[in-house]
Amino acid sequence: MSNSKEFAAGLKDGIPICLGYLAVSFAFGIQAVLSGLTVFEASAISLLNVTSAGQFAGLGVMTAGGTYIEMAAVQLVINLRYALMSAAISQKLDSSVGTGHRMGIAYGMTDEIFGISAARKGRLSPFYSYGAILISVFGWVLGTFLGAYSGQILPDRLISALGVALYGMFVAIVVPVAMEDKKILMAVLAGVILSTLFYYLPVLRDISAGMRIIIVTVIVAGAAAVIFPDIPGEKNE
Repeated sequence: MSNSKEFAAGLKDGIPICLGYLAVSFAFGIQAVLSGLTVFEASAISLLNVTSAGQFAGLGVMTAGGTYIEMAAVQLVINLRYALMSAAISQKLDSSVGTGHRMGIAYGMTDEIFGISAARKGRLSPFYSYGAILISVFGWVLGTFLGAYSGQILPDRLISALGVALYGMFVAIVVPVAMEDKKILMAVLAGVILSTLFYYLPVLRDISAGMRIIIVTVIVAGAAAVIFPDIPGEKNE
């Protein structure tokens, strides 16, 4: 498939993500302005970060007058999972793909982009990722911009409801793939069970949310790699 067709495919697959991001980042834009940031500052944060939990956590640090060290520590813990996702996706790239393309893909490596990239059969084209990233980031920044302007209008209940959209969107990406392959389904269920244990059990629940995600990801991904060494439903030739 040509680069232009790969790019178009990425744009198409990224449309649902764009719409979901539009709703979630709308809530961030509202909160950012209510916390004292300008519309431009809120939009710039979304353009440069593209991370829901990281941006909301960073906003809390800024509002509380935290230090740069505290900000760096919070972002490292919350966003370290993206490094794991990027490492996994790098295995789907051809060895001829250079560092520049890999850095471009890493910029937009969110949970949802990872989901559609991992589900795509065969080798991953950087241009497919660029298409998905372009439209997804557009929705993320546009939603932030619109939310920042509307911060004083919408009620709190509606703002909270918008935050659920991101999780619903990710479930819509993962479930169809899991239903097609029992190995993926087992990995998903294992992740759900471990996450539940970390949320409710004493000591484990005291671990930060970001660190819990990292631990669960490493355990499940490591176990799946040992038990199911072949990539389900895929031949990387």
